[in-house]
Amino acid sequence: MSEKDKKMESVLTETRIFDPMVVSPDYAKTGMSMDEYKKLYKQSIEDMEGFWGEQAKSLDWVKPYDKVWEKTDMFPGKWFVGGKLNVAYNCIDRHVKAGNGDRTAIIWEADEPGQVRTFTYNELLKEVSMVANAMRSKGLKKGDRVTIWLPMIPELAIVMLACARIGVIHSIVFGGFSKEAVKDRIEDSDSRLLFTSDETLRGGKTYPKMADVLQIIDKVPTIEHVIVVKRSGNEVPHTDKDIWYHDFIDGVSEECEPEQMDSEDTLFILYTSGTTGKPKGVNHTTAGYILYTSFTHRVVFNYKEGEVWYCTADIGWITGHSYII
Repeated sequence: MSEKDKKMESVLTETRIFDPMVVSPDYAKTGMSMDEYKKLYKQSIEDMEGFWGEQAKSLDWVKPYDKVWEKTDMFPGKWFVGGKLNVAYNCIDRHVKAGNGDRTAIIWEADEPGQVRTFTYNELLKEVSMVANAMRSKGLKKGDRVTIWLPMIPELAIVMLACARIGVIHSIVFGGFSKEAVKDRIEDSDSRLLFTSDETLRGGKTYPKMADVLQIIDKVPTIEHVIVVKRSGNEVPHTDKDIWYHDFIDGVSEECEPEQMDSEDTLFILYTSGTTGKPKGVNHTTAGYILYTSFTHRVVFNYKEGEVWYCTADIGWITGHSYII
């Protein structure tokens, strides 16, 4: 029996029992009761526009919307018509302006035990602004696309938010996908930049990234630059389009004015796995996505200000994409 089969058998024959975490009655009371949930759900069905209009007050708008929902020939219609906002501003700037700039925004623990990086909201705003400005220096503008093929490291979140800050549409490829999967998604999205790393570290082992990129880069002519985060520090092959991430942001301004985005502007494209056919790019728009994500995070997970939120999902899939960032 192979080692892989032995590990699988171990999981399938697990006999240990783990008691659920004990939650104090006082904390449990802070959550939504079933009656409260049913009332909320009823409101959303009976007065859809009124309900979501009320929820939209939780966001910071550059320009208030004129209408919550407008019926069109295309499902599901248009949401928050006429409104303008920026997702990165809502994720970072508003917390800084509320006096929480020195509070921790991200805690990242590496694959290697004991390696931890943290970012305050002030630090995150600085990093995001620098990446956004670096992209602008390469000619990227609102509506352009980039592909992100990074492991689960802080730079993944930073690049995502930098794209949102200037209206660049990002397409994240799950870090465990093959080079062919990356190529297909770059081709379909017409991406101008590719963000990746030298290698990936997982389970005490290194896995190639740049070695794979080298094999596909000539097949994706839309890619103008490959931005490489130094993760392992090992010697890796390079293309003639490479720029080290630290060089990419070196010397750029730490301040970046956020782009004003229409409610229905595309925020990102996330492709289906392609298990049953060609991967399909799912288009996620700005206002509806951030509102529904923040709303469900609050009511489903009962998150309270100041708590540490831990999510094991990968950012390459919609759960991690939504509830980590």
